[in-house]
Amino acid sequence: MGVLAGAALTGAAPAGAAPAGRRLAPGVTYRQFDIDGAAGKARAHLLTVDLANPHVHVDLLYPGAVAARATVSRLADSAGAVAGVNGDFFNITETQHPGVQATGAAVGPAVADGRVLKAAVPKGQRFGPALPAGTTTRDVFGVGTDRRARLDRLSLSGSVGTPQGRLPLKGLNQYALPVDSVGAFTARWGSASRARAVCGTDTRRAAPCSDDTYEVKVRGGRVVSATAAPGSGSIPADTTVLLGREEGARRLRELSVGDPVDVTHTLVAASSGVPYTFAIGGFPVLRDGSPLSGLDDSTSAVRTVVGYKGGGQQMLLLALDGAAKYRSGLTVAEEAKTMRSLGATAAFNLDGGGSTELVARDTDATAVTVRNHPSGGAERPVPNGIGVFSTG
Repeated sequence: MGVLAGAALTGAAPAGAAPAGRRLAPGVTYRQFDIDGAAGKARAHLLTVDLANPHVHVDLLYPGAVAARATVSRLADSAGAVAGVNGDFFNITETQHPGVQATGAAVGPAVADGRVLKAAVPKGQRFGPALPAGTTTRDVFGVGTDRRARLDRLSLSGSVGTPQGRLPLKGLNQYALPVDSVGAFTARWGSASRARAVCGTDTRRAAPCSDDTYEVKVRGGRVVSATAAPGSGSIPADTTVLLGREEGARRLRELSVGDPVDVTHTLVAASSGVPYTFAIGGFPVLRDGSPLSGLDDSTSAVRTVVGYKGGGQQMLLLALDGAAKYRSGLTVAEEAKTMRSLGATAAFNLDGGGSTELVARDTDATAVTVRNHPSGGAERPVPNGIGVFSTG
């Protein structure tokens, strides 16, 4: 039966039922337990969240800008969350592009409090392990206005209206733009340099940065400035920065200061007709109760995963411990099997390794504490996470 058969919960509840845990707040429980994986024993930290409870909701944790990072504990305490885990993979380093700073921005789409923050980078530009067959950087785990969790795919739909005609918009607040495209940056991006957005290609992250770029600032519906190089610094709320590379740069050069320009953008869901209040990137590992085909069953690591059961009304947030005793972790295939054994019908892999973290606040505490041991020995600043909130 292969490596997958090696993953088993130690002292777990029967299949189909998440282990009972200690109550942190109405509808929120926490428990830790051990898992026998092929590479050794792993320790799991599990949050079970009842989304059907009117006193509970989840949302994106982030530091107020897409291109910024903070520790999960700081994000949770700043937002008033009772618990949370780390989120999406992100632009953590730029060793292949000397002189270009890493933005810290996440790979996939992000929605917070019903507001679109960003779209997904091209598949070849992502950070993280190889994607399972049939998945993309546009895949998300989200919760809709109906308070049900689901897996979906969010794609950018947008355009730029100019005196010369409409241009397709292929990027929104993302650290990498497709070749030949135009992308938009808003106040939600933050103050980080936009230079990284024109580096690499759709299939090769380490490819050189483009030397054919153009940037236009639009304020009040008109072009107010233009430059050949990507800029940096905070973007005012009434301003949109359009950045083009190759063919996209050529089209932007047709604009002059004073020209009227309108920019539209939204994220379109592939399957859900219910608007999302929250969505985060990563990749699916379990769908309709079955692991995706071809999941990695050879590389064990510390991991974070989110899933749901009960038609999306029960959410499971699981983070592995990074202490030396448990650092061997699980394979992606074992992760999917573990979530299924807890009753999940769908599961979604988030960033792991040194990013993996789960925090929670006891009922009598004023701040969260880190429940697992981060494998790097300390909390790693991350761009986003999943926060659990309670009004009870």
